[in-house]
Amino acid sequence: MRSLRHLLPSAGSLIVFEAAGRLSSFTAAGRELGMTQAAVSYAVRGLEEQLGAKLFQRRHRQVTLTEAGERFHADVSLGLSHIRKSAEDLRLQATGGHVTLAASTAFGSFWMMPRLQQFRDELPGIDLRIQTADRDLDIIAEGIPLAVRGGEPRDWADYHSLPLADEEIFPVASTSYLAKFGMPRTVEELATHRLIHLEEPYREAASWDEWFQSAGGSLDNTARGLRINDYGLVIQGVMEGQGIALGWRHLAERLLSSGLLVPVTDHVLKTGKAFYVVWPKNRELSDNARKVRDWLVAQA
Repeated sequence: MRSLRHLLPSAGSLIVFEAAGRLSSFTAAGRELGMTQAAVSYAVRGLEEQLGAKLFQRRHRQVTLTEAGERFHADVSLGLSHIRKSAEDLRLQATGGHVTLAASTAFGSFWMMPRLQQFRDELPGIDLRIQTADRDLDIIAEGIPLAVRGGEPRDWADYHSLPLADEEIFPVASTSYLAKFGMPRTVEELATHRLIHLEEPYREAASWDEWFQSAGGSLDNTARGLRINDYGLVIQGVMEGQGIALGWRHLAERLLSSGLLVPVTDHVLKTGKAFYVVWPKNRELSDNARKVRDWLVAQA
């Protein structure tokens, strides 16, 4: 019996074939793999000769998989995806103490940073790496073990989740602003003040309109006020006395307790949503990632 070494094509030729089939182009496959178009063509031709089957129909500036090529491509793609996942799992284990947490810049700045020394004291052997982005990352594709997301678990079918904080939203201001313009005592009075609007470009976020509606009021001129697309800058604007903004309790609590921010009115918008630590269902967490997850949940 011939050995697998003689029966199976080389890993390199399979990788080239997968890219060429997925992109329907030898040129594009070469660009992705850092090869010339001629090298891709040569590798595919060698694979066809080894298998004794034609895998591509060659046309001008385009190639398409034959029927046999489509069947083989489906199997190769599946096999390579399993190998990639296994390699990523081994690589994660080999990284030792480091654990990556994907989160919004706001969560990293206002929730995680004030607790970072506590994290180091309680989990001294773990190197935590916080990866922020302006949108929720696909941590399965990125090979990241943990993330923080806001919303509802039913929207994340591919993830396990544990709650960190309910979504509670209320207006906040700085003492300097209130000293100059006064504390609004009612919802109607608040509507006349300088408001700072968060225009979140990718993640869903409650607006002033929603807050006023939940409080039984309305905002007549929604165009009025400063508009910023980054929550960190919104909070900086508030602390600089530029106006009043909506504050998320789990992000603002340290600033409130230190007196840098002051709650305005007694009304709190409770959306029924929450913030969660999530992790992929298709991958086992390392021991250190589980410790980070459990530490995050214990802070709730």
